[in-house]
Amino acid sequence: MVIESISAQATWPLRHQVMWPNLPLDFVKLENDVEGYHYGIFCNENIVSCISLFVQDGSAQFRKLATKQEFQRKGYASELIIHVVNICRQMKLKKIWCNSRMDKTDFYENFGLAKTNECFIKGG
Repeated sequence: MVIESISAQATWPLRHQVMWPNLPLDFVKLENDVEGYHYGIFCNENIVSCISLFVQDGSAQFRKLATKQEFQRKGYASELIIHVVNICRQMKLKKIWCNSRMDKTDFYENFGLAKTNECFIKGG
């Protein structure tokens, strides 16, 4: 499994397919995508999992973790999270965080992230 640095544009089709397939592609694009670090895992030259990392003021937020359905539960997303956590350690950042779908919070807690009481709704 090799993790590669990729462009924001390389993440968009996978984000769209996995997260919001019923909405326009523009829905998965972030205003600050150009400022982020983006990573992907490829199988046979096709991206199967991706994540984006945004660093600001001594902390980092990872966003848009997406893995193709047929590659889920095989460790790809876990490897991407470990990768961005290690990057944050190298950068000596004090905090790493994410927003999560409610049904995915247990997954993130496995990496030492703590659930908060904050909640929001996006896209209905």
